[in-house]
Amino acid sequence: MKPLNHLSRRQFLNALGATAASLALPSLSAHAAYEPGKFRIGYQKAASTLVLAKANGSLEARLRPLGVEVTWAEFAAGPQLLEALNVGAIDFGYVGEAPPVFAQAAGADFVYSAYEIPTPLAEGVVVANSSPIRTVADLRGKRVAFNKGSDVHWFLVALLRKHGLDYGDISPVFLAPADARAALERGAVDAWAIWDPFLTAVIDQSPVRLLANAEGAADHHQFFLSQRAFAEKRGDVIKATLDSLSQTGQEIRGDYAAAAAKLAPIQGLDAKIIEKGLRHYAHIYKPVSEPVLAAQQRIADTFLQLKLIPRPIRVADATLRQPLA
Repeated sequence: MKPLNHLSRRQFLNALGATAASLALPSLSAHAAYEPGKFRIGYQKAASTLVLAKANGSLEARLRPLGVEVTWAEFAAGPQLLEALNVGAIDFGYVGEAPPVFAQAAGADFVYSAYEIPTPLAEGVVVANSSPIRTVADLRGKRVAFNKGSDVHWFLVALLRKHGLDYGDISPVFLAPADARAALERGAVDAWAIWDPFLTAVIDQSPVRLLANAEGAADHHQFFLSQRAFAEKRGDVIKATLDSLSQTGQEIRGDYAAAAAKLAPIQGLDAKIIEKGLRHYAHIYKPVSEPVLAAQQRIADTFLQLKLIPRPIRVADATLRQPLA
């Protein structure tokens, strides 16, 4: 595999697992110079803790005494966010468990900064109410839609294995969430693997039913990742950010309804749907531990076995030698 700085943007995205159907990317420049007074955060609209922190201005208030200006960039999904992290367009972001594995295998240089404790109820597979599919085993030979390279990519692999199937036993259909939902509703695919709040929204709004969630199959960790150079030079900013986000998570847990009301106009969903989805997440963040890295390594080893990543990786390499003070 070519070194990362010789990979074209398309080659990187192919290695990362992104698809043409999901490439709604902002314009990204080449590697940006490190700016100690700037902190650029990438987020997805479904990343409720970051979205609330952005709306409340809590990070700006926390980091202002450190002489840091916060800027935000929204991304459609984890693979696109990680491309931005890799090319130096952002310094920090939040993704699920599969995107970092794809990104590290593609040569991206980042570090795991923290993780959210397991949230297996926040992702699932749905089918139409009228579908003859009643068990996960019934997915054999069926068309299953999901966002390639996202956290549900691993969830689906793990779920199939739990029920005696292999990844090759289904027909993957790589679609971004909005396109996948439309495909399921018109019968173009047989099932859809998706995360919250999209999962709760489709169950509440469409004639579908939950076939299975990740409980007993996948941990569904979420991760805060940092550009390595930034984390090495501004560990104080990363630590202050994680402390602030933990406080935001505590506020969510303290009043789910109030958090959902704030998120509704931003995420474009009914507050009751958002509240249900919020309750599927833990909103509790901890320093990355050896057991969590070991779980990520199992994902990487499985993806290599399935030829979903181009080379073996050592997940522990994506950590700082000296943890944040």
